[in-house]
Amino acid sequence: MNRLGFLLARHGAIANNQVRQAFAECGLGPRQGTTLMLLGQSGAMAQQALAAKLQVDASIMVGILNELESSRFVERRRDPSDRRRHIVAITDAGRDVLAKARGAVSDVEQGLFGDLSPEEITVLRGLLARIRTSHSDEACAE
Repeated sequence: MNRLGFLLARHGAIANNQVRQAFAECGLGPRQGTTLMLLGQSGAMAQQALAAKLQVDASIMVGILNELESSRFVERRRDPSDRRRHIVAITDAGRDVLAKARGAVSDVEQGLFGDLSPEEITVLRGLLARIRTSHSDEACAE
């Protein structure tokens, strides 16, 4: 049970479950929460650029945005310089739920990584970034 694959799978499953619960407490799914976090960090952006940053198919991005828009957390508007393009922006209601989601995810991270120093977290982040995985893996399709 000391194999790296098993350890990563176990800890990853626990972290995934806790982050999902944190988002759910805010009325968000993981993709909706991640989308709001990106928009909150980057500001308004083209729908196509948003899909590329999140590494999701355009059709999936439409579904995510439809849900967020129906909850009034984001709005899409035509780009005045190119009417074929949609610009996605977070709304005030989106900022409110984003603040709650950030707090909930921070609590999860503190619980998971609270015993690690900032330097250890930096090393861990760097090591995880080097693991050979792909965003096209079916596990990322959720």
